[in-house]
Amino acid sequence: MNKPINETFLKAARGEKTEYIPVWYMRQAGRSQPEYREIKEKYSLFEITHQPELCAYVTRLPVENYNVDAAILYKDIMTPLPGMGMHVEIKGGIGPVIEKPIRSLADVEKLQGLNPEEHIPYVLETIKLLTEEQLSVPLIGFSGAPFTLASYMIEGGPSKNYNKTKAFMHTEPKAWFALMEKLGDMIITYVKAQIGAGAKAIQIFDSWVGALNVEDYRYFIKPVMNRIFSSLREEKVPLIMFGVGASHLALEWNDLPLDVVGLDWRLPIRQAREMGIQKTVQGNLDPAILMAPWEVIEQKAKAILDQGMEQSGYIFNLGHGVFPSVNPETLRRLTSFIHEYSASKLSQF
Repeated sequence: MNKPINETFLKAARGEKTEYIPVWYMRQAGRSQPEYREIKEKYSLFEITHQPELCAYVTRLPVENYNVDAAILYKDIMTPLPGMGMHVEIKGGIGPVIEKPIRSLADVEKLQGLNPEEHIPYVLETIKLLTEEQLSVPLIGFSGAPFTLASYMIEGGPSKNYNKTKAFMHTEPKAWFALMEKLGDMIITYVKAQIGAGAKAIQIFDSWVGALNVEDYRYFIKPVMNRIFSSLREEKVPLIMFGVGASHLALEWNDLPLDVVGLDWRLPIRQAREMGIQKTVQGNLDPAILMAPWEVIEQKAKAILDQGMEQSGYIFNLGHGVFPSVNPETLRRLTSFIHEYSASKLSQF
């Protein structure tokens, strides 16, 4: 039997007024939690995600521990790539590694379409467990964006400068756009399957797209992003866009048919709105601040909340993910502060 859902996060995502500011944290499920570290001594990331009961437990832990207003599905952005025919290995201390990177149009043409029920049934089962039985807050599903996924597929792993990816984009445009087409199709299929299983919102992570300038983003990336979000609009769930070091692209995202523009810590919320972003904004405490004394954390969070609450449509989050060394008690205390401080301020309006 479904639990009643606290819809504060969903209301804020739609730009509606809320009694307090909702909060969730990127990478809230995982490395900073002692319960998770204990699990990781026995299981790899892929092993956790392939066990729905265990994956659901990891996903809901931060909701229980921190009292956040949304859960985000625990999985990796590389999860759907094996279904496309890419062999991916997560190596400790390195990250995702791809055995045979894409080098040509022929490599792109070999990529298969994703069949969620066949390739990622464990993801759908985890979502159903969470949304039908376990969660009292909305579940956010997610996918990596085409540029970020392509960067791993072309570089063969993490990169500092994405030289191979950008060179491929400019020297093999036919192959690049064929890759964008295939990744766009996959993401639409993948995300719609997550929504069908019960996800109540979707975040698209374009973690590394900040490596591109505006001109290249508009030509090489924006068309596929527009196609993805236009198709996902049909599902009538809030759609969130986020990237790191991509403040120069925030207005490009604002043009897309999505609901929430996620900001990292580089662009103040007030400045983003003055630039012309009128959609709901999500962000954007620098996660490094979580290592500072509580007085500093409170001061910084208060300043961000004050800017966020200047108009309806605001969700508190970090400017990127939680570090492994963050004390879980800090996140619990921060969540309480955000709820209490914002409720007090909003009650005055």
